[in-house]
Amino acid sequence: MMKQFIFAGFGGQGMLLIGKFLAMACMLDGKHVSWLPSYGPEMRGGTANCSVVVSDDPVGSPMIDQADAIIAMNLPSLDKFESKVKPGGLLVVNSSLIDRKVERDDVQVVYCNATNIAEQVGNPKGANVAILGALLAKEPIVDTDKMIEAIRIELGERKLKFLEGNKAALFAGMEAAK
Repeated sequence: MMKQFIFAGFGGQGMLLIGKFLAMACMLDGKHVSWLPSYGPEMRGGTANCSVVVSDDPVGSPMIDQADAIIAMNLPSLDKFESKVKPGGLLVVNSSLIDRKVERDDVQVVYCNATNIAEQVGNPKGANVAILGALLAKEPIVDTDKMIEAIRIELGERKLKFLEGNKAALFAGMEAAK
């Protein structure tokens, strides 16, 4: 098994972080992973994306030509990466910021109002984790216990107070995608 993911948005939306969450969760599950960030010099507000490769075998390259699943958090990311989803793959679109529909008909599409979901669970900065939940609902690459443990590890002790809010956003995003 090998799955390739791209998480794309603008700097500050937490795309690199949820990529780390997925990579860590899959490592905890005994999988081989790679995580490769890519961002412009502006960082916050500029474009930011990362690729995550998950495999039963060692990962030969972190580079992705065609992804199994892509999260597009803003319109420039959808414009750039829509063509990079494999036919039959998954495209998760942040419908709270993107008002256009996906043009392809050969991919599964989930429109996730991530900002609204995060606000409803009392975690207004958790839109990234809500959309990660939507992805996991359709592409269950790792179980939620491993994902929650990965979030705890990646947040670290200083940010542990955000764990419960992130758990709520994750589960709400999963529920919304069903």
